[in-house]
Amino acid sequence: MKKRSSLVAKFIIGFLIIGIAICTVTTARGYSQYKSYIQKKYNDIAYDIAEIFENYMTEEELALYMNAVEGYCMGKVSEEALEVIKETSEYQETEKLLYSLREATEANDIFLVYTNKDVILSYEEANAENWKPLTYVFDCYMVEELKFGMGQKSGFNPIFNESIVEVLETGKRADNYFISESDFGYNTSAVYPVMVDGEIKGIIGVEIPMSTLESALNEYIANSVLATVAIVVVFIVIFMIYMYRNMISPIHLIAHEAEQFVENDAEVSEKLATIKTKDEIQKLSESVLKMEIGIKEYIANITKITAEKERIGAELNVAKQIQADLLPSIFPAFPERSEFDIFATMNPAKEVGGDFYDFFMVDEDHLVFLIADVSGKGVPAALFMVIAKTLIKNQVLKGEEPAAVFEAVNNQLCENNKEGMFVTAWMGVMEISTGNLTYVNAGHNPPVVKGEDGVFRYLKCSPGFVLAGLEGIPYSQESIRLYKGDSIYIYTDGVTDTINMQEEMYGEDKLENALNIHREETPEEILKAIKEELELFAGEAEQFDDVTMLCMKYKG
Repeated sequence: MKKRSSLVAKFIIGFLIIGIAICTVTTARGYSQYKSYIQKKYNDIAYDIAEIFENYMTEEELALYMNAVEGYCMGKVSEEALEVIKETSEYQETEKLLYSLREATEANDIFLVYTNKDVILSYEEANAENWKPLTYVFDCYMVEELKFGMGQKSGFNPIFNESIVEVLETGKRADNYFISESDFGYNTSAVYPVMVDGEIKGIIGVEIPMSTLESALNEYIANSVLATVAIVVVFIVIFMIYMYRNMISPIHLIAHEAEQFVENDAEVSEKLATIKTKDEIQKLSESVLKMEIGIKEYIANITKITAEKERIGAELNVAKQIQADLLPSIFPAFPERSEFDIFATMNPAKEVGGDFYDFFMVDEDHLVFLIADVSGKGVPAALFMVIAKTLIKNQVLKGEEPAAVFEAVNNQLCENNKEGMFVTAWMGVMEISTGNLTYVNAGHNPPVVKGEDGVFRYLKCSPGFVLAGLEGIPYSQESIRLYKGDSIYIYTDGVTDTINMQEEMYGEDKLENALNIHREETPEEILKAIKEELELFAGEAEQFDDVTMLCMKYKG
């Protein structure tokens, strides 16, 4: 019972957290979008009002008023002259229309002022009280006592300086909203540029309240939270009832039966078969029941499996020995021949491997030596290796050129190659009397050759395509001349790909350096030295690939 209560509590806490997160994210997202929409709507209304006000005046009237106030600011027009303009019927009619417009639109204020960007940019925080960049032409503020008359000056919040300067420079409405909070509430303003005689000389300002915005947002938040909470609570209650009947109770039975299986020495109970939820829990109970039956059978068969494993191990050891016997392993290989010395080794990563080497005489004047690497490891690679080695040798003994040998072997290996295995190989045929070496490469590592200067260097040769990769591939052969004292070293990528405990790779540079250190030694001594260096480099790291090497020294 304790386990079931704990599981129920976890589900409730989890769904509460999810519900709170959903409620918070949904409300916050909706609040942001709704607020942005309302702000834009009210701001657009403010600009519409500004355009209406501008149309109340003719271009001549607007120019008269703006030029008069500009002249007043520059000391060219007297205050009495402004009073005369204010007493005109046109001015008073426009003012009445302005008041009517404000009342009809429920705006806080609609005003027309003269200003310029130089005056606005003259703002200094130390002299903020005396900074009054706006000179009024019209003002119909909602509080009569606080409205400004023609020619009177005032300031505004300097945080809007940059935006207002942009309006005066471009003659376009600002990208941002003029939002402010004052003693008269939460308001948005329009700053509409006024052009006179092709020059922007002031702005029409419209300030309208967004009183409905706050109440609408508060109502939105309350309704969203209440609706989300109600839905989450109802969902949790219904879901927990469902979970208890269809998940918690069956899971408790599965746990109890598994515990009884352990305590009763693997005694299988059929109670698990009574769970019929038709979902993953039923699959789980069936799997547990099947596992219990399987464990019981496993215990009964463990001795037999162990014996089988020992038998397979013994057979793999035999296979390892058979594979080793397939490769030339008696050295010196040709004691009667003084023109060359050859030596080779193979160390598989597993019991059997996919690498192989071979060398043999075609006739008294031609020595063939090769090295190859079958994709993969283990028994499949070893079987494919035997086939590839046999085919190559048979084709060579027919007297064909190296390129023709690889072309024929490639086509033969492609037949019924359903497993998609392939072989990289390098083969050389040396004319012993002259030292001419003809070779062909099928996607294998380049050999390392010691030439007349006594230095081992990688032989630049065309890599060609792998054997058994694609039927009908042509191969090209190349030739070099070996002189007395020259050597050639061929290998599989298990040499250069050896990795140490720091996951560093041995690499081609280290191999080349090692060969040059031991360049005066015999092929057998060279391979022994390279093997020791690889073991020293790898340290405790496990060998993951077959390591195969062959070295031939031409004595002339």
